[in-house]
Amino acid sequence: MDEAGSGDKQHLSRRDFLGLAGAALVGSAFTNAITASAADTMPYRILGRTKEKVSLIGLGGYHIGVPRDDKEAIKIMRTAIDSGINFLDNCWDYHGGASELRMGEALKNGYRDKVFLMTKIDGRTRKAAAEQIDECLRRFRTDVIDLMQVHEVIRKEDADRVFGPSGAMEALLAAKKAGKIRYIGFTGHKSPAMHLNFLNVAFRNNFTFDAVQMPLNVMDAHYDSFEKEVLPVLLKHDIGVLGMKPLGAGVILKTGIVTPIECLQYAMSLQTSVVITGMTSMDELKQALTAAKTFKPFTPAQRAALLQKTATLAAKGKYEMYKSTYLYDGTRANPHWMG
Repeated sequence: MDEAGSGDKQHLSRRDFLGLAGAALVGSAFTNAITASAADTMPYRILGRTKEKVSLIGLGGYHIGVPRDDKEAIKIMRTAIDSGINFLDNCWDYHGGASELRMGEALKNGYRDKVFLMTKIDGRTRKAAAEQIDECLRRFRTDVIDLMQVHEVIRKEDADRVFGPSGAMEALLAAKKAGKIRYIGFTGHKSPAMHLNFLNVAFRNNFTFDAVQMPLNVMDAHYDSFEKEVLPVLLKHDIGVLGMKPLGAGVILKTGIVTPIECLQYAMSLQTSVVITGMTSMDELKQALTAAKTFKPFTPAQRAALLQKTATLAAKGKYEMYKSTYLYDGTRANPHWMG
């Protein structure tokens, strides 16, 4: 596979990966500089090696499928875009495709041209992946998707299936060559070890991903941490960093020790390209916009104080159930999605 750009047949050991820890700590100047910092202005960052400019906050695709009324969901999306959010997240399997259909409706009337559109596929075989890519395009009513990601890299064998003969990577590269997609990434929520293995296999195949999505929040820093183990690797290779679950799927807020704004701005204070969060109502959209437009990077003291508050509760992954349970493993419950 020769689509690497900067993929230089590297094979990094887990020790090599861990040795990079600390490169992404808050307190030093961002290498991924924010543009626009005036009051009531959306900040933007550069999405790694793609050099695309994306909004500091991204709209989560799963949650946009939650409102019962299509009109309300479309209103949320269009208001978000009108307010400066240009990064939209989605997935082939969210709500049986309803999230993509809703987003496709919202992107009519010129809105498609205003956004960086990302979605994900579950297919691990070339056939399944190709079919899902085409279905995503139909749902969005678009000719091209900006970023297509392999969804739920949560098991070690995912890498061998995707990069193996007749694997999903063949379909992704063919779709890119055909102009159906522009960039390729992957996402997962289970374990940093799965991300590191996937990156390792990609490097062995002379391939460098354009973006990687993972949980980044105040609890993750204490338990099987993506921030400590994976983030430094992505920064080293100029891979776009997509932070997700800044509120821990809402579970972190149940502790009562951190506020939504603190959670969102903690993730923003890392060297993330974009922080993706769910918005099921206009109030949640307003909250996300406030967090982005009032954002200032945490000082080391602010970061330390917040982590001290969350350390004990975070220790065993109780508030990161996507790591510690099977509750969020959609492909485990639906293996036929993978082909």
